[in-house]
Amino acid sequence: MPLLAASTTSVTSSPSLPSIHPPGQASPGGGTSSTVLTIGPPSWNLSMQISAARSSATATSSTPLTTPSSTPLLFLSTPRPVSLPDRSYRLTHHLFATASLVPPPWIPTWSSHRSAWIGFVAVCDNDREIRRMGRRDIVVALRGTSTCLEWAENLRINLVPLDAEASDFATPKVECGFRSLYTTPGDRVPSLSAAVVEDVRRLVEHYHGEQLSITITGHSLGAALAVLIADELAASSPEMPPIAVFSFGGPRVGNSAFAERVEKQNGVKVLRVVNAHDFVTRVPASFCGGGGFWRDGYEHVGKELVVDSRASPFLKPDADPACCHDLEAYLHLIDGLGGGGGCRFRPNAKRSPVRLLSQQPGNVKKLYISKARALGLGPEKKTGQPGSGWFASPSS
Repeated sequence: MPLLAASTTSVTSSPSLPSIHPPGQASPGGGTSSTVLTIGPPSWNLSMQISAARSSATATSSTPLTTPSSTPLLFLSTPRPVSLPDRSYRLTHHLFATASLVPPPWIPTWSSHRSAWIGFVAVCDNDREIRRMGRRDIVVALRGTSTCLEWAENLRINLVPLDAEASDFATPKVECGFRSLYTTPGDRVPSLSAAVVEDVRRLVEHYHGEQLSITITGHSLGAALAVLIADELAASSPEMPPIAVFSFGGPRVGNSAFAERVEKQNGVKVLRVVNAHDFVTRVPASFCGGGGFWRDGYEHVGKELVVDSRASPFLKPDADPACCHDLEAYLHLIDGLGGGGGCRFRPNAKRSPVRLLSQQPGNVKKLYISKARALGLGPEKKTGQPGSGWFASPSS
């Protein structure tokens, strides 16, 4: 989990790493402004640094979304159990996102709540880990799309000014749906924007005088919201610690003016981990946004690190779109980085494939399915739970 914003700077600017792209393969994210990170055998430890973000990302994806009485925890404004794999961190605040859309009457009651749990803030609270990193790390982790209204917000792809005033090609703009989920308050919870800024500021003030860093991580929708959070935090105070974003399978968030604001004006370091076959990282299309003639279209933020699901010895080469966007598949591929020769999977990867077998049984090669069953580790049957599997969400 601990990821240093300072080390991110050196990671994302390294000019000496061999390319991770297969020869002749263009950046899957599209566009020309984003720098593509490269990684090779001499620097495979870089993948371990990025892989550390899985503790936060996995915690958001594995959090129980229902109570024993089947009341969706996803929609409650009370604290819920969150298991942090890294015990060096202490959870300090739950985060909620609220849709501005009014649900149609035909949507089931349990799935029509406008506000939903989306992540948490945590802080490193272990002296030994703080000494190892050389600083105390504050983490913000965000899950992917899980509710009907979040899906609806995702489809509102018109660009809107980040700030309410002024609207020209030099104005930073972001996707309407992302901005809505970020800034809309709920009936019983504050907006995601207000909640995360307040808690991070509180932590920064509480640990005043210490060396601090802020790491924001998210998958899919959470990746988009992570960029919005980083931008606001960086602009909120000149005393804000270094901020780094590690995103997985994130879509485009805003226009070129927004990308420039995040990176150059606010100094946020963004590393986007992208599966070469994940269509979500290609949307919204560059020419969308309403500007016409690509003058005010979408553009990715930050550096891009490409992984390839076809390089995995476990996954079928024709893995479906849901698998290519799945968070567990991303973590599996990150663990395999650094095998040399383009995107080759390293033979000493340590992440257990058991969860991958459980979540993507139809996309794992039959050889490994058979071996897993022989060991009693066969794919588990999924049970539908509100907010955690009833939707065909690649983010679940």
